[in-house]
Amino acid sequence: MESSVTRWVQVIITLLACWCASGIVFGFAALKPVMISEGVYQNLCSETVLPKEGNVCRAQDLRLNLFFMVSSITANVSALPVGTILDRYGSRWCGFIGCAVLAAGSLLMAFSFSGRVDGYIAANLMLALGGTFIFVPSFRIANAFPKYTGTIVALVTGASDASAAVYLFYRLAYEKDPVTFSPKRFFLAYLAVPACIFIALLTIMPAHDYQTTQQLEVKIEEAEDVTQDVHDSDAEIESNSELWQVRTDRAKHRKDQLRKIDKVFGDKAERKQRQEWEEERHETSRVWGVLHGLPAHAQMKTPWFILILLMTVLQMLRMNYFIATVRSQYEFMLRSVRQAEMINDFFDVALPVGGVLFTPVIGLLLDNFSVPATLAMIVLLTTSTGALNSVPTVWTGYLTVILFVLLRPYYYSAMSDYATKVFGFGTFGRVYGTIICFSGLVNFAQYLLDYLTHGPFHGNPIPINIFLATAGLIVGAALVAFVYIAEKRWREEKAEYDEERQRLIPEEEEEEA
Repeated sequence: MESSVTRWVQVIITLLACWCASGIVFGFAALKPVMISEGVYQNLCSETVLPKEGNVCRAQDLRLNLFFMVSSITANVSALPVGTILDRYGSRWCGFIGCAVLAAGSLLMAFSFSGRVDGYIAANLMLALGGTFIFVPSFRIANAFPKYTGTIVALVTGASDASAAVYLFYRLAYEKDPVTFSPKRFFLAYLAVPACIFIALLTIMPAHDYQTTQQLEVKIEEAEDVTQDVHDSDAEIESNSELWQVRTDRAKHRKDQLRKIDKVFGDKAERKQRQEWEEERHETSRVWGVLHGLPAHAQMKTPWFILILLMTVLQMLRMNYFIATVRSQYEFMLRSVRQAEMINDFFDVALPVGGVLFTPVIGLLLDNFSVPATLAMIVLLTTSTGALNSVPTVWTGYLTVILFVLLRPYYYSAMSDYATKVFGFGTFGRVYGTIICFSGLVNFAQYLLDYLTHGPFHGNPIPINIFLATAGLIVGAALVAFVYIAEKRWREEKAEYDEERQRLIPEEEEEEA
């Protein structure tokens, strides 16, 4: 068993890998001005375009948004196959694949910016896919310290949100010196990231994933079993002193193993306290176990699944549409390139920072509020964000950004939390993966939204924003109402079943007597 110091080093490396690689494609809003300045897809424009003033023609803007849309869809859709590979081959092989794909994406992006090939979309797709191969397995490092699982998972999530800042830091450097920090040089330098991750996987990171809580509990039972000190082969030992020494050594080894497990898992008192806390958290959720035990295909036929799927489809579509168009939206609504630039710059900083700072609060909210209450807060946030995003003023623009950067990590965390509590761990991978995968595929509709904005609506994003906010409110209200009513009915049926079972127990005891 590896030392605590080694395990903490592995946790830190995992967090750094997530921060540098897991979701850099979602920093598109910061990279887009650089691409416009470099004249990417400017050949699609028929009219005169002045990139230095931030102008972009319709065809160029649509292609740039497609560049982001394909990567965001890839990041979401790939979660299901990556999860399957993770379950079969483990985190290490996922890391190797992720490094290879990230390196290929970086090279292709560098070649594209050198003008040799138009491989921007394919390169960004690779960066998104490589990021998923790094991100999804990262949660397993939480098993290095089961007593700090919640904290480590929150840190991994925060590091992934912060990865959007990679392009922000690059854009700031590019604005200082576009020649020294050209996109080609940046993406060639970025090859150091997959290289460092690859070296860490070979040298420091565990060759095999750490054991789960359930596996450690079995080991604890074995380590606490004193009968393990006695073997059948003891009969072959003739000397009593030698037999005593052999059994003493076995007991010492068993206790050493128990002490090592206690360091990472917590002692008996800590485990008991954690168990009580988990039971309290389950009771607070109000829906824990409602569909546990059912096969995945049966769970997916229920309104519990269908409504959260529809909600996720709408929210993911809305979030990615906003990330891709935040600047162009406010250029139209405020009739000011400068003010739109300032809101976009604020968004570039707020997106990663908001995710990191709000992550601990998200954990507290999910642990202390029921699922119906959590969903109600999400509906309130999404509707408020959509409504504010439809008001063409500067202050509503900044407020929209603030609410958005808080809503995005909150929604993804709440959705996975909902899946765990409602569907259970046994089917979590298939159910959660299906939700993310299907939502990612539906995000191809983002291109249609861009077309409508630039076409029939003549650049006006307000009709799209109102539609998405209204649709989200309708589906969200239906989800909250269903969960509230179904939870009440389920708890009443459960109480009746428990009461009937308690009534039958004395009768069974009398029959046995």
